[in-house]
Amino acid sequence: MSFNKSRGAAALGGGDELVLRGTISKKWTFLLCLGSFCIGLIFTNRMWTMPEPKEIIRRSALEVNKMNLVSGDCAQSSIAEQKDIIGEVPRTQDAIQALDKTISNLEMELASAKASQEESELNGAPQSESTGKRRYFMVIGINTAFSSRKRRDSVRATWMPQGERRRKLEEEKGIIIRFVIGHSASSGGILDRAIDAEDRKHGDFMRLDHVEGYLELAAKTKSFFVTALSTWDAEYYIKVDDDVHVNIATLGNILAKHRSKPRAYIGCMKSGPVLAQKGVRYHEPEYWKFGEWGNKYFRHATGQLYAISKDLASYISINQHVLHKYANEDVSLGAWFIGLDVEHVDDRRLCCGTQPDCEWKAQAGNVCAASFDWSCSGICKSADRMKEVHQRCGENGSAIWNAKF
Repeated sequence: MSFNKSRGAAALGGGDELVLRGTISKKWTFLLCLGSFCIGLIFTNRMWTMPEPKEIIRRSALEVNKMNLVSGDCAQSSIAEQKDIIGEVPRTQDAIQALDKTISNLEMELASAKASQEESELNGAPQSESTGKRRYFMVIGINTAFSSRKRRDSVRATWMPQGERRRKLEEEKGIIIRFVIGHSASSGGILDRAIDAEDRKHGDFMRLDHVEGYLELAAKTKSFFVTALSTWDAEYYIKVDDDVHVNIATLGNILAKHRSKPRAYIGCMKSGPVLAQKGVRYHEPEYWKFGEWGNKYFRHATGQLYAISKDLASYISINQHVLHKYANEDVSLGAWFIGLDVEHVDDRRLCCGTQPDCEWKAQAGNVCAASFDWSCSGICKSADRMKEVHQRCGENGSAIWNAKF
């Protein structure tokens, strides 16, 4: 019994010890948690200390200054950029204008080539000519009529080379010379057959798809440029009347000086009166378009001889169906170029008088390119006087062969 009691007491004593130990462990756990929490609060307060108001103000002021500096720099750079942009505007405009001209020239050349090819196919021009494999210097078209056989013969006997010399002129100097004529109202009639026979003998005609007539000179001039352009690729195309004396080498030297001008219109520029009165020579039915009664025409080359560059011939070819024709062909040609960027070249050597005027100038070394009488709008009685004018006013016979264009 005593033994059992002692064991029970021991058992009871051991249970109290276990209870006491559990109580101590809970207290220490609580204290440790509380201490950790306090330490955590202290650490957190140190890490997240709020800045003082003065520091906030200082920082804000610094940030504002920085923003002002940045905005100031941006404003200055913006002004500088604006000045640079304004300075670039004129240069940009010049570049755009140059580009527009280049594009315009390319379009004109392309349209010219297309028009030339189409015209060649319609006219049945030889393939070598229509493709433009050979580039010529100038094409001289001598305007003539059915009744001007004696005038043509006087030209052939003086300033226009014949036969082998004319072919040599084409091959070595690149100069084409042809009499220019259309056909009669009754195509294939006696007048046309006479020209055909003359052409078989001399081979120096350019036939146009045009009905001859004095009142149709503007249409004939337009047809000449279109046909000449489609037949020969040349730098210049010249129209001259068959009663005018021409020094070919001098003419070539004049034209060669203007090669840098892509749209050159060369001749003796004038501005004659617009004649409104009916029945007078050179009457202009559309006089009212030129302003009040008694006004003058705009500047244009006199009709005895003038030259245009290839670009202008191309322009005529491309726009031939919308170019208006006035009563006078020289006025019509000048009107076609109004509003275009064309260089008007006024050279008085293209409108000298006959002897003694051209003779004195030739003796002084200033040879004329073209000579005629203003009173007759050509050499008076040219069929009889052309030889005399050539002898007194003509250039040296070797001038054309020694010339370098």
